[in-house]
Amino acid sequence: MTSPLNMPLVTAFCGHELLAVGPLRDVAGAVWRAIKAADPQQGAVLVFDDATGRVIDLEMRGDERRLLAHLDATWRAHEAVHNPDAIVEAAPRPRGRPKLGVVAREITLLPRHWEWLATQPGGASVALRKLVDAARRTHADDDRVNAARDAAYRFMHATAGDLSQFEEVIRALYRGDEARCRELVAVWPEDIRAYATRLAFPAAAD
Repeated sequence: MTSPLNMPLVTAFCGHELLAVGPLRDVAGAVWRAIKAADPQQGAVLVFDDATGRVIDLEMRGDERRLLAHLDATWRAHEAVHNPDAIVEAAPRPRGRPKLGVVAREITLLPRHWEWLATQPGGASVALRKLVDAARRTHADDDRVNAARDAAYRFMHATAGDLSQFEEVIRALYRGDEARCRELVAVWPEDIRAYATRLAFPAAAD
């Protein structure tokens, strides 16, 4: 079966130790094998989305083939809802004009807003798209920084809550104090420290 499109890059941990890194489907197989061969005393096995720091739940009942089939079906359903353009692009293109990917949704504005939009070249829809694009460009750097901090927090909350100076690390993270954050996590297990700082400070990792 062909793997679904756009599966995220993920990182799996067994307790505080790195287990596997790569596309979700590849890592899922490694995780299944590790769990089935596990020592009962080992730490929990968790899989994290590299983009968001969120834990990804996997269906571990049955054999590895069932796990991967369930993952493929789940991800195809996810893409159909959240990224329908990917499904369209994967399918054969019909003849005729291409779809523009425009989505119609209701918005509510005050009368003066509608009046102003009506005077803009191209009408309300074109003006709103331009405004949104301009706002995205203006706030892009701040949005990336905030997303990185949130991703690091989610990961650390799941794996490092019992580690030294955890609360102070989180405070330093959200203050934007990279030097203090790195200083505090220096005593953490190597794999946890490396992944947490990579999520928190992706520009430095590049």
